[in-house]
Amino acid sequence: MEEMTSILRSCWLFQGLTDTELKQVLHCIPSRRQSYRKGEILFHTGDSFSQAGIVLQGGLHIFREDFWGNQMILSDCGPGDVFGEVFACLPDSTTDVSVRAVSDSQVVYLDVPHLLTVCPNACPFHSRLIRNFITVLAQKNRTLSRKIHHLTQRGIRGKLLSYLSEQSALLGKTTFSIPYNRQQLADYLSVDRSALSAELGRLQQEGILSFHKNVFTLTQRD
Repeated sequence: MEEMTSILRSCWLFQGLTDTELKQVLHCIPSRRQSYRKGEILFHTGDSFSQAGIVLQGGLHIFREDFWGNQMILSDCGPGDVFGEVFACLPDSTTDVSVRAVSDSQVVYLDVPHLLTVCPNACPFHSRLIRNFITVLAQKNRTLSRKIHHLTQRGIRGKLLSYLSEQSALLGKTTFSIPYNRQQLADYLSVDRSALSAELGRLQQEGILSFHKNVFTLTQRD
């Protein structure tokens, strides 16, 4: 329980809550904890979803898949990240994405209708939870806006440099790791993997960047 509380404390949904209030949330709002194996699907496109998930351990990819099985990774989630909250706010609709565990993972699910409704006990932390929930939705909107910016760049080079430049800025480092392997990065940028690898090779030859697996170093050019 203490380990789960430590992870939840880093989640934006619980910002400003004391440890006592955080524990009260888990008793006040219906919740369940579930484990997944690497590669296991948490939910598929077309499923109904009334809970928000919070990653406690491992990592997830949120993706779309077309009729022929081609996938596009929309985002990744690590410990403390929230997912599924948008669909949980739309009880009469079904999901248009799928979620897969990319490593052995643990997730805690919270019932969103209860989260957004002040309970009969009038717990003082409910109003803060609702404000925090809106913040989470705003952050997801910003993340999707950033991805749209990457995808609207011209050519594979433009998409790559846009994404890598953003990661460097977010982390405040010129050397950093990304949460994707080559195929996953190609799926995220919606490009062909072989063409992506070829462009990375050209960028390295030109001295714009260097890389080893999923670790990249961006180079300032005169």
